[in-house]
Amino acid sequence: MLTRYIEVAMSRARVEWLDDSHEYYAEIPELAGVWATGASRESCEVELREVLEEWLALGISLHHRLPVLDGVDVNVEAVA
Repeated sequence: MLTRYIEVAMSRARVEWLDDSHEYYAEIPELAGVWATGASRESCEVELREVLEEWLALGISLHHRLPVLDGVDVNVEAVA
């Protein structure tokens, strides 16, 4: 389930070249705070995936309600 969520999230990533800073910038618009920069597109995407993984781990551990992406829901419901 987490792997699928990461795949879907990464497919939504927006990557752009920033002329002023001479680096790539990437973000996943639906996921607040998930962004990265890098000297190459590849390094930027690797960094973005790492940020996403950390964002997911923290969100799950703090019981935050995470956005459902393309029907993939990683939210953990409380068990009585």
